[in-house]
Amino acid sequence: MTQSLELLPAIDISEGRAVRIAGGDASAQTIYGDPVEIVAEWLEAGAKWIHLVDLDAAFGRGDNREAIRQVANLASGVNVQISGGVNTRARLDQALEAGATRVNLATNSLDEPAWVYQAIEELGNKVAVGLDVLGTKLSARGGTGESGDLFEVLSNLEAAGCRRYIVTDVAKDGSLKGPNLELLRFVLAKTNKPVVASGGISSLEDIEELRTLVSLGLEGAILGKALYAGRFTLSDALRTAGAAI
Repeated sequence: MTQSLELLPAIDISEGRAVRIAGGDASAQTIYGDPVEIVAEWLEAGAKWIHLVDLDAAFGRGDNREAIRQVANLASGVNVQISGGVNTRARLDQALEAGATRVNLATNSLDEPAWVYQAIEELGNKVAVGLDVLGTKLSARGGTGESGDLFEVLSNLEAAGCRRYIVTDVAKDGSLKGPNLELLRFVLAKTNKPVVASGGISSLEDIEELRTLVSLGLEGAILGKALYAGRFTLSDALRTAGAAI
């Protein structure tokens, strides 16, 4: 029997508002309203995880610490993953203090791997490493260039004992064009650690396809644009993923 897929509905926050961008392009932004109201609806629908992204921190144009803290407080009864611009130990500690169950370290944090490896050793499952991918290269949100070869960086993280990876096809993110299954299979073949997929989910059929990868080590999937665009409800997504609601 196919195992269930963990779903993490995502709130990208910019200037205190819930927004979505497409393909990593900060200028292609759509505003969706109050993140607190959106998360309240998702909690009522049965969400067990909330994925919070500080988009301004990711692009180096400020931060949304107070909004992140408010949403994390509202979601205190479920798991909260905080992401976006976490590329220093100080920002990692701030995210944990804000109420994160788990913190997703930014891809460009790997430009200075020493502190990342230390955080992995000290915090274990409280940190995941984000792998934002274009082709076979890492390309961080808000970055000015590549952050290394996917295979090489993944090998180094495996050696450092990384516990979990968040894999995003940047070109697919916010595109509603379906997840990059080939990329996910590649990463899953290189690690026995849990992997969370991000980017491109557009339909319940996409969730069904991702669920077939659970046996290979896919643990979960981050949902964003499809929920905002009304392609399906979170309740329907959770049922499709096999999660109890």
